[in-house]
Amino acid sequence: MSNTWRTAWQGQDIVVFRNEAEVDRFNASQVQRVVFVYEGSGESPGDLLYAVVELADDCLILPAETGFAGRVNFERVDYWSARGLVYWVHQSRAPLPMRLRRGRWWLRLSAGPAFARLPRAELSPLIEHWPLEGPQTWEQRKWRRIERSRPFGGRDESSTDQRRA
Repeated sequence: MSNTWRTAWQGQDIVVFRNEAEVDRFNASQVQRVVFVYEGSGESPGDLLYAVVELADDCLILPAETGFAGRVNFERVDYWSARGLVYWVHQSRAPLPMRLRRGRWWLRLSAGPAFARLPRAELSPLIEHWPLEGPQTWEQRKWRRIERSRPFGGRDESSTDQRRA
């Protein structure tokens, strides 16, 4: 029997369910950073593998099947945008401890880690070395991608300003 995962807002809390039973709950105001780990180009929602949600003392690993990116992040984009704490990193640059990797992930039987709550001290040293992109919401990320694809879109605005002076 497969597990059905989902996440949902309940007031100011974010609740994680497995087979409709609550397995975890945390207050959204306690979130210090959200890191979306993606594969491929990271340009479509299907590229998201999992999210790392950093709280003061813990980190939660929320696989894509929990729906955290969709139901929790995209439902309240303005909330996350105002807080400026959503970051992105490619899976190849975001190593996790070996024990968090699901069996045979290298054979693509599973795309990422299972749901877990860990002490922040265990993951923080690793996350500090991840080349994070952001803070940016999905919408900001999309517009930056569009701008980079335009001719001369990759230019640094500060260098343009210096030439005008």
